[in-house]
Amino acid sequence: QVQLVESGGGLVQPGASLRLSCAASGTQSRFTVMAWYRQTPGKERELVATQIIGGDAKYAAYVKGRFTISRDGDKNSVQLQMSRLAPEDTAVYYCHGREAFGDPRLYWGQGTQVTVSA
Repeated sequence: QVQLVESGGGLVQPGASLRLSCAASGTQSRFTVMAWYRQTPGKERELVATQIIGGDAKYAAYVKGRFTISRDGDKNSVQLQMSRLAPEDTAVYYCHGREAFGDPRLYWGQGTQVTVSA
């Protein structure tokens, strides 16, 4: 059974930094796509950043250069370094993995809460 587990969330003040981590278990396959999404009450889950093996990192426009995604493909792990956090970044952040383009199997972690408040 494939499982993704996130860690690193917490309560921070505006302007602070957090580093989220995610690691997969239960599979020998490499995730071609790994990404971070986030979701707040009343809104759909939205992409934060994605890293495809052999490709460039992609970020949502609201990231504005504040976040950096990195991954280790062999280990199916992914990190999200977040800096200059703002209250609007408050959300549950989810790790996502997919083995290949077109593969309907989408794997998700349970999420880690990030709260940015003074």
